[in-house]
Amino acid sequence: MAIIEVNNLNKNFCVKLKEKGLSGSLKSVIKPNYKKIEAVKGVSFEVQEGEVIAFIGPNGAGKSTTIKMMTGILYPDNGVVKVLGIDPTKQRKKLAYEIGTVFGQKEQLWMHLTPYDNFKFFGAIYDISEEDTEKRIAELTEIFDLEDFINTPVRNLSLGQRIRCEIVAALIHRPKVLFLDEPTIGLDPVVKDSIRKIIKKMNKEYHTTVFLTSHDISDIEKLCKRVIIINNGQIVMDDSMENLKYHYLNKKIVELKLNKKVDLNNIDGIEILKQKGNSMKLDIDLKKKTLSDVLKLINPDDIIDINISNTPLEEIISEIYRKEQSL
Repeated sequence: MAIIEVNNLNKNFCVKLKEKGLSGSLKSVIKPNYKKIEAVKGVSFEVQEGEVIAFIGPNGAGKSTTIKMMTGILYPDNGVVKVLGIDPTKQRKKLAYEIGTVFGQKEQLWMHLTPYDNFKFFGAIYDISEEDTEKRIAELTEIFDLEDFINTPVRNLSLGQRIRCEIVAALIHRPKVLFLDEPTIGLDPVVKDSIRKIIKKMNKEYHTTVFLTSHDISDIEKLCKRVIIINNGQIVMDDSMENLKYHYLNKKIVELKLNKKVDLNNIDGIEILKQKGNSMKLDIDLKKKTLSDVLKLINPDDIIDINISNTPLEEIISEIYRKEQSL
């Protein structure tokens, strides 16, 4: 069953252009020039009930604009959006009772109130009885492990604790769809892992459909089975996580600081991205070379420092987009 339906969605913005200096400022007031920005261009997709889906792309790709149209914050210029069979442009209030939203960079909690008081407040907003609100708070407090700080003002919580409370606030009315925009931004690895486990548990226990945007590859790998990639306002890929990992994530970036220079040129599966003195940055194709194979080429005693990371998501998306353009 398709719980989200997006068909040929379009959204344009007019941006005022300004020339340099005082004369440019005056000209922009007296005779302004505008530039048309096509933020979303013919986007179409469906999301099935219970899916945890990643909606990703570089900054300015159209992710947030698409989500805002799906939640009724923005109206599309053309196209149709249906979430749970509801048109967000016509029935935004009705939709609000069925969905939850968490924006990692935007707070919805009252900072001077405790999480408990915030949850009571949200329960009242969603017309939940006091008895049901108390039961829901107790249930979510146990699941999200909030006991130690549920009565501490939000302003005194750590970022990780606050994000957990933000998710609880979004779940207090038992939404069928949860929109998560960068929920782990700025969190340390331990807290990130905790948030991911909570999202997986929530999806499993409540069958909540999760629509996730993130620049963190680990978020996508550990939570999602399907990925939609958008760039320049258009969908360039809609595929399973398994296929994406096989074709694009089987690479690692290895940064090495050595005691002496090592020659790794012309080795299949190793691309030298940067080399300066005894330091180098390598792109390893894991389908051709394992990390163990690469490290065997270097004397362990020569290694001063090593850092291993995933290929940046921005580069992966750029590579996918370049391939789409060449077709």
